[in-house]
Amino acid sequence: MEQYLSIRDIDLQGKKVLVRVDFNVPMDEEGNIRDDARIQAAIPTIRYILDQGASLILMSHHGRPKGKKNLKNSLQPCAQRLQEILGSPVIFAADCVGSKTKQLAENLQVGAILLLENLRFHHAEEKPESDLNFAKELASLGEVYVNDAFGSAHRAHSSIVPITSYFPGHSVAGLLMEKEIRHLSPLVKNPERPFFALIGGAKVSSKIGVLKSLVKHADALIIGGGMAFTFLKVLGYEIGDSLFEEEFLDEAKEVITLCKSENTELILPRDLVIANTFSNEADTRTIEIEEGIPRTWQGLDIGPKSIEIFSYSLKKAKTVLWNGPMGVFEFPQFAKGTFAITKELAQSSAQTIVGGGDSVAAIQATGFHDSFDHISTGGGASLEFIEFGNLPGIEALSKQPSFN
Repeated sequence: MEQYLSIRDIDLQGKKVLVRVDFNVPMDEEGNIRDDARIQAAIPTIRYILDQGASLILMSHHGRPKGKKNLKNSLQPCAQRLQEILGSPVIFAADCVGSKTKQLAENLQVGAILLLENLRFHHAEEKPESDLNFAKELASLGEVYVNDAFGSAHRAHSSIVPITSYFPGHSVAGLLMEKEIRHLSPLVKNPERPFFALIGGAKVSSKIGVLKSLVKHADALIIGGGMAFTFLKVLGYEIGDSLFEEEFLDEAKEVITLCKSENTELILPRDLVIANTFSNEADTRTIEIEEGIPRTWQGLDIGPKSIEIFSYSLKKAKTVLWNGPMGVFEFPQFAKGTFAITKELAQSSAQTIVGGGDSVAAIQATGFHDSFDHISTGGGASLEFIEFGNLPGIEALSKQPSFN
């Protein structure tokens, strides 16, 4: 993190500090927050800024309203939840730009907090080129810009990248952003070895880039979940009606070839729990992969032998990156693989890093949240960071001055 300015590198006293946070929290139909983990993750940065004698303007997106105001995606419940956590008032602006919002920001006293309405109610948030003035309007609300939204840092949206041009020398990383970079950077540069990457989830397509990158960095690559079937298909196994991506067979083949050339061990499931329908009430069987999955049946979890092999392999690791479940763990009948691996990693003495996404839901379901060294707040962002070693939102931040 030496390269970029941190919130701790600049004087905030008396300043209006504009902070990009990630309050994209799950809500029910009534607008009640189901999980406030992302709000909680921003609290250290919020408290730090207030302790420095500054005022605070928070901005975030929520959901995918596609450039139109939709109250289902309002951030008002987040303002209420933040107020409860901090025990102090949070002013809510009905829009993120405009004269009324500008007035609220100008009148903000030291120690006060203003949360702006959903950035994505404006088309220009996701498509900056459609209105270059949008980023400028946002920027006019504050004197310092802080990016603490790691989960959105892989997107070059108006509030992430273009906005920084209006804060020369004053675009800095928040404490959560710093924490994410601190834990993920060693995976790219110099992980403690052996370094094992455990990758699951549904699709190869969303993770093919990081898989190719991990082959070069990791000592072993363990693949489970729905994405394993594309690899099993390449290797000639019958996969029945299991999820696989035909257009990515060549990419999977390339990963297999890369593993051989890089001397990276590739570990795939050896047995599977299969079902005759995609349902928790389905008929199930456990089969060896050599048997092949019958037509009309599909693989929905790794089997007991695979759990044993994966667990035995992970015991050798000093560093583990985990992203993606081993099966359809939302159905209790197909959760054994994911939960067994969660428990194995929770009890491991290795450095355990979880790359966001559904893995976090599995950890929460098993109650092992405090047993992992780092649980990333950004699934896609963490994988892109590992793949490229940087993200647009981090690159846009002000650089540390170099002293020759």
